[in-house]
Amino acid sequence: MPTDPVGRFLTALDPDHREAVGAKPRAEQEQLAAAWERELEADDELDTLDELSPPAAEAEAARRVMAREEG
Repeated sequence: MPTDPVGRFLTALDPDHREAVGAKPRAEQEQLAAAWERELEADDELDTLDELSPPAAEAEAARRVMAREEG
């Protein structure tokens, strides 16, 4: 399992978004990963989900970041 933020973010993404983000420049990947980490830290609902299933919380935070990015 990756330990760097970008690697963890890519792992949390669904396959289509993982491929799209993986093709972006490293700086943009780092910005998205930072937004993902902020989402995980800031949302209380994700804290609860994280206690039950850390991968599910990470995937939900990744989905939210990508929805904002696309929207």
